[in-house]
Amino acid sequence: MAQGVDLRHTINEEFSLKEQDANLYSPLNLAFIGDSVFDLVVKTVLIGTANRPVNVLQKKTSSLVKADSQSAMLDAIYDELSEEERNIYRRGRNSKPNTRAKNADMQSYLKATGFEALMGYLYLKDRTERLSELVRLGLERTEDTGARNTTKKKTVTITAQKAVNSNHRFPKGPEERKTGLYDRGKKCGA
Repeated sequence: MAQGVDLRHTINEEFSLKEQDANLYSPLNLAFIGDSVFDLVVKTVLIGTANRPVNVLQKKTSSLVKADSQSAMLDAIYDELSEEERNIYRRGRNSKPNTRAKNADMQSYLKATGFEALMGYLYLKDRTERLSELVRLGLERTEDTGARNTTKKKTVTITAQKAVNSNHRFPKGPEERKTGLYDRGKKCGA
């Protein structure tokens, strides 16, 4: 495996940040950085598996990084965690976040917070291989590798030639674009 750039150390060096022991961070601080790290890993995996439209990548990312998905991933990998990793997870899960996820129950949200705390801890401890291994296992075991395109919606493109042939008119100005009140050369409804 090729030697890569260590992003965290580069950031610390560039901004003159002191190295901190990951054990000294609060579980919510670990979850805060872990959320971003997990998001970056998922986006890296998705973009590496296929060249897709950004909106498809965003939808797939959102489905994987939401609290319910993280909770399911944690359940899928829990038996693989070391005692140290389980303790970090429990610290995150048992924390008292001041917010609640919009689309998750409190149990899933707390499990996801524990999962993110674990991701943050592994990142700050420079255990990125272990972090990647756990994410890979979680994705495989929850059958969300991102290798397939799960979007069933078809994209329809109206080319300039089709617009001319079908008498379709593109909206003029922001008001028509916003309301969608246009069709075949004349304004609709009102």
